[in-house]
Amino acid sequence: MFRLAHISDVHLGPLPGVTYRDLASKRAVGYVNWQRNRSRHMQDSVLDTIVADLKAQVPDHLAVTGDLVNLALDGEIEMARLWLEMLGKPHDVSVVPGNHDAYVPGAFDKACRAWAPWMRGDGAEGPVSRETFPYLRVRDKIALIGVTTARATAPFMATGFFREGQARRLATTLSETARRGLFRVVMIHHPPLRGAVPQHKRLFGISRFQKTLDRHGAELVLHGHSHEPTLNYWIGPSGQRIPLVGVAAAGQGPGGSHPAAQYNLIDIEGDRGDWRILLTRRGLSGPAMPPAEIEATDLTNGDAPQLLFKS
Repeated sequence: MFRLAHISDVHLGPLPGVTYRDLASKRAVGYVNWQRNRSRHMQDSVLDTIVADLKAQVPDHLAVTGDLVNLALDGEIEMARLWLEMLGKPHDVSVVPGNHDAYVPGAFDKACRAWAPWMRGDGAEGPVSRETFPYLRVRDKIALIGVTTARATAPFMATGFFREGQARRLATTLSETARRGLFRVVMIHHPPLRGAVPQHKRLFGISRFQKTLDRHGAELVLHGHSHEPTLNYWIGPSGQRIPLVGVAAAGQGPGGSHPAAQYNLIDIEGDRGDWRILLTRRGLSGPAMPPAEIEATDLTNGDAPQLLFKS
């Protein structure tokens, strides 16, 4: 059995010192939002509790699907690098960036340089960049495929982008790993589902991503961004059901508009074309309560509140 853990939307705090020059951009809007909302509900103590409980489950690998920071300040990106070092060795932790990690022009490149060891494919050398996504890591029989949707956007927008070049590379990666009989996990920040988030947070290129799944399949898609513990399915080749799994924000304290912090554990057993997948959600169930199991779902049976069929 392979145990894969999944967290997202960490939003590490507190913010480092912010200058007026820093705020002469979209960051001014984000800074106000942090002061009014996120600073009250995104709590480092909650994140520490979640991570400690996650490590106690002894996962074989950890997927982090974006939004490690808030305004993508230089100090935040460095703080996130130090946090990743604490979280685990690059061999054992795979990261894809979120929209907050590319909050303003230039931030994405800085994050790629700082977090490269956690976002580099097996055997890859040289710098990490937009062109090195999707990356591929293979652990046991599991193919971990990291996609980026992160790009700087205008104020009040949190959209993602999945463009043609990355779609072609993803198709090749999915086909090659399918031939090897691997269990393919696609990690992406923005949910690749219409209506999953408000319009100003949607994914551009969603049809392109869905058509790639239509043609080449996958065994599991993990995403973040919505701050919600969601479960849906996409129908892939030959009627294959592909679970699309979201997760609550890892630093979300109780009492907010979104569920309190959770993480996913995915236990994977089986072999080529005959897999068993058990999803267990663990997280906070009360203001002063330690993390506990919230629900367990056998994804092999197609249990889900909604089935989404290819168009």
